[in-house]
Amino acid sequence: MTALNEFLHVRSGGQTLFVQVAGSWTLEHYEKLAQIRNLQLETKGGPPAPVFTGPIEIDLSNLKDLDTAGAQRLYELLGPALETSLESPTTLPSERIALIRTVINAIKQAPAPERAMNPPSSMLEILGRMGQAVAEAGKQAWLLLGFIGLTLQALSYNVFRPRRWRLTSVVWHIEQTGFNAVPIIALLTFMVGAVVAFLGATILKGFGASIYTINLVAFSFLREFAVLLTAILMAGRTASAFTAQIGSMKSNEELDALRMTGLNPIELLVLPRILALLVALPLLTFVGMVSGIAGGMMVCALSMDISPSMFLTIMNRDIDLRHFLLGMAKAPFFAYLIAIIGCLEGLKVKGSAQSIGQHTTSAVVQSIFVVILVDALAAIFFMEMGW
Repeated sequence: MTALNEFLHVRSGGQTLFVQVAGSWTLEHYEKLAQIRNLQLETKGGPPAPVFTGPIEIDLSNLKDLDTAGAQRLYELLGPALETSLESPTTLPSERIALIRTVINAIKQAPAPERAMNPPSSMLEILGRMGQAVAEAGKQAWLLLGFIGLTLQALSYNVFRPRRWRLTSVVWHIEQTGFNAVPIIALLTFMVGAVVAFLGATILKGFGASIYTINLVAFSFLREFAVLLTAILMAGRTASAFTAQIGSMKSNEELDALRMTGLNPIELLVLPRILALLVALPLLTFVGMVSGIAGGMMVCALSMDISPSMFLTIMNRDIDLRHFLLGMAKAPFFAYLIAIIGCLEGLKVKGSAQSIGQHTTSAVVQSIFVVILVDALAAIFFMEMGW
């Protein structure tokens, strides 16, 4: 009989292999037992194969001590032959037989080890990131549509119940989102109006059509620039503020306290902000129109000797009222989208300052993207309709 070490003796008898197990198969001798296990040929993936295969006759009479680690080593070496040997009469105590069978069942039920995956190529990684981004965008769009439905349901439920109106909160938010934003809206649109007038005057001068700078400034600000610039500024200023306010309340578990007292956070926190922005953004858009035209008027007066009275006369003669109405008509839609995105991101905050920062940034990015997308779609629609 060949002794692989003090724990295992092997003898070949014809086509049958006789294996005698001896010594203590316990965790204390784990390293020595592992040396026998290393005899196994390396396999490429999949479960480990037993070291000894073929007809095997196993003698466990000299086995002294046994624990879970030793039983695992035995099964790795002998494979199904060990399980078969337990079914024949043996001098092994019943508790050791039970231990070996328990370990064998556990090994059989364990999931197969995952095969090593080759790192994906750069193209596959880019495609994977694109797919993940598309899936995230679809999920966010679905959440946004659901939240729109929720807010519209709350609005329709409260519109005919004056007792549930939060007028104080609405007025406070109008002040915060509307009146406090007037200086920055007026200054920005005034400067952009001056730049547009300067560029128009410079280009149109070469064609002898400097007078059409008035039409350029009035048309662009009444129809597009005033409402778009105002919405972008409000997306950065107000949507982030809504997210931070509601997110801080959620992280402090104030929303849970409101629900415990029977108050609906949608009615108490979201609806006043939506209504306030529905009032504030059209007013700020009007301020942006006036300021942008005033900036263009100043440049025309200083560089082209066009007096303000002449500017207003030409604008009144050449620019239709519909351009002003189309510009103002987009303001409530932008206001509603900015408000619900800011509130939705605030409700998605999960109890940490880092989460508040992440969702605040997400609210600003989403609001600006949605505003520009809707404005582009509206411009195409109005153009196709001949408005």
